Amino acid sequence: MTTIPLLTGNPLESNVHARYALLTMSRIRKLEEAVEDLFGRGMMHGTMHLSIGQEASATGVCMALNIDDQITSTHRGHGHCVAKGADLTRMIAELLGKENGYCGGRGGSMHIADVATGNLGANGIVGGGIPIAVGAGLASKLMNRGTVAVSFFGDGAMNEGAFHEAANLAAIWKLPVVFVCENNGYGMSSSTELAFAIDTLAERGLGYGIPGYTIDGNDVSAVYEATQAAVQRARNGEGPTLLELVTYRWKGHSRSDKNLYRTKEEIDEWKTKDPILFFEHLLKDKGMITDEEIAQVHAEATSQVIAAVNEAMKGVPADPANLLDAVFKKVSA
Repeated sequence: MTTIPLLTGNPLESNVHARYALLTMSRIRKLEEAVEDLFGRGMMHGTMHLSIGQEASATGVCMALNIDDQITSTHRGHGHCVAKGADLTRMIAELLGKENGYCGGRGGSMHIADVATGNLGANGIVGGGIPIAVGAGLASKLMNRGTVAVSFFGDGAMNEGAFHEAANLAAIWKLPVVFVCENNGYGMSSSTELAFAIDTLAERGLGYGIPGYTIDGNDVSAVYEATQAAVQRARNGEGPTLLELVTYRWKGHSRSDKNLYRTKEEIDEWKTKDPILFFEHLLKDKGMITDEEIAQVHAEATSQVIAAVNEAMKGVPADPANLLDAVFKKVSA
């Protein structure tokens, strides 16, 4: 197994928290690079949506959550899964269609779920996870669980009816929900500048009586602080918050995307805002980490991912004959 305990707290709170945040972001980056390589070699099928460049948003949000708090994810959800404490071997096994994958090899890249760590699942439907999170928030309130549900979604999902309906319900019922929009600038190939007539997507919260904040999604500490405040507000019974995390995906929308709608200069400019490098520089400026320790963290992440890939490759392929076992079961008369 290649897991590390879920650690909550500000990434700048201590050297332990700082190292954990850096390790988590590095694990996400290394895993996504490994997934891209496996797809390129024809060892994974279907499609993939990589979150390289967005590691700080997943890490910062999940460091503000307890293990029993819940999340819903997106088609670009590998990072969320890792940050919420998933086992890398089971994740990769799922992508490889192995029986020991999180969903028995049936879900693949866009439908990984890990209920044990509060991950209610990724979703191939744009905006599909938003009402699920609101349902989880409603259950928490009715059953006095004290837990919070966080819904990750992209900028494209904010123009879906599911967002509007779910946000309205969460607001009027003051549900313990945090809406996290990872605004990476494009809904597939449509720029947010063409899809919205507002300056910031956080403004959408005003229409529902929900406070909205725009955060630098590449600053893991800023993401944590904003999420922690929103989570505390939700736990106090004050209702939901909308967080817009401004970030950028370095790769195309999916494996078939040739990036014809954006320039190389734009991509290169955002790479200078690499969330991992930004955090490393911040930690070094504060004297919290050395170059040698940074190298050790990345080496550890690389080793964990390689071990997970090798172990997952040994798994038994899922049997197509058992495809419907998790859907329904025949009951004899």
